[in-house]
Amino acid sequence: MSNDALIILAIVSTMIWITVSKEATKPTKAVNKRKMITLLSAGTLSAILLTVSLFQHLLF
Repeated sequence: MSNDALIILAIVSTMIWITVSKEATKPTKAVNKRKMITLLSAGTLSAILLTVSLFQHLLF
């Protein structure tokens, strides 16, 4: 991945995790479970992509 793509992915990932934390602080009955699962999945995927990319840049 290029550096520009990594920067964009990092910004998007940060925005996703901020949204997850805002959703998690809501009262239990107000939490939208579908939204939470979708956000957690997207956040996890973006974090994995960033981690793999980081290790690739460190190793080569």
